[in-house]
Amino acid sequence: MADKSFLDWPFFDDHHRSLAHDLDVWAKQEIAPLEEAAHENQAAVDALCGTILGRLAAAGWLRYVVPKAHGGMFDTLDVRSLCLIRETLARHSGLADFVFAMQGLGSGTISLFGSPDLQARYLPEVAKGKKVAAFALSEPDAGSDVAAMRTTATPISDGYLVNGEKTWISNGGIADFYTLFARTGEAPGARGISAFVVDAQTPGLSIAERIPVIAPHPLARLSFKDMMVPQENRLHEAGSGFKAAMATLDIFRSTVGAAALGFARRALEESSHRVTNRHLFGAPMAALQLVQAQIADMALDIDASALLIYRAAWTKDVKKTRVTREAAMAKLYATDHAQNSIDKAVQIFGGLGVRSGHPVEKLYREIRALRIYEGASEVQKLIIARQVLEQ
Repeated sequence: MADKSFLDWPFFDDHHRSLAHDLDVWAKQEIAPLEEAAHENQAAVDALCGTILGRLAAAGWLRYVVPKAHGGMFDTLDVRSLCLIRETLARHSGLADFVFAMQGLGSGTISLFGSPDLQARYLPEVAKGKKVAAFALSEPDAGSDVAAMRTTATPISDGYLVNGEKTWISNGGIADFYTLFARTGEAPGARGISAFVVDAQTPGLSIAERIPVIAPHPLARLSFKDMMVPQENRLHEAGSGFKAAMATLDIFRSTVGAAALGFARRALEESSHRVTNRHLFGAPMAALQLVQAQIADMALDIDASALLIYRAAWTKDVKKTRVTREAAMAKLYATDHAQNSIDKAVQIFGGLGVRSGHPVEKLYREIRALRIYEGASEVQKLIIARQVLEQ
């Protein structure tokens, strides 16, 4: 059983502790059994995402990804709750974590910067699971370097004409709308980018490619050819898209670390059960000092990650300040060290650890992408260094 003692830390209120307990009980009943569902093709993965989304919505968990004014749980997004939900879901199912996370990330910029009309049109449907959200930022030559994006949104009399391409877009192909970032040209580099909400059925938008990845999730490459976006679908001021994207990531980067933490906790849970029940050389594996060292390293990295994650989340929620440095530290440390912990778990299980479908084998595939998306580990180091040097 995963360690829950961290819930006694002063970062949390009683409603956070209740949330973590109630979600864990629910996920065991409603989500864990779905891990046995087939993942052998994209259609099966898409269908499973729909099933998970429906269950999350019916149970009210999607209310945490939008503000109270539009059917949400709190007046503003509560980062500690988002982190606790992602950590708990990831411990039970990587795909369930993905589905929840994308409803939040895909609609987060609307929650932060959308007009009252846009918020009313999209956010209640997100909370009900009626609209699937996606976040379209990355391009073939502009992933970590967002300012290098080439997709353009050219102003016309009644809106914008969008041309270009986005790739590695989570929920691409199954989303009902995309939060899209494109170059509008108000200034060079990052200052000339704007954000828009684009419905999936908009003429000129097409799915150029569905992208298979090592942990089956819905991803796609999107193409835009003379796609018209109405003026009222722009988020915030023209040219402020980079700022809007970074403010959104300021919230959700900590939650990526939380998902990694959930994976790591599951790896430690599986490993602990293995070493106490598996015998080698006439004694439990747990009696071997080298095995004890592996377990100790995993436990240490998990607690260190949790401290960084919930420090960042608490600071955002309570202090109401930017947490660029704190969130970068949380994501960097938690994702890198979760991969280390999961690798140790695979080693502890030996041949079973690489058998397709085994829990630690699935963790091994799930964790890798977290060190890349929403800012690769190397980018997080640049962010941290710049923040420190500016101070």
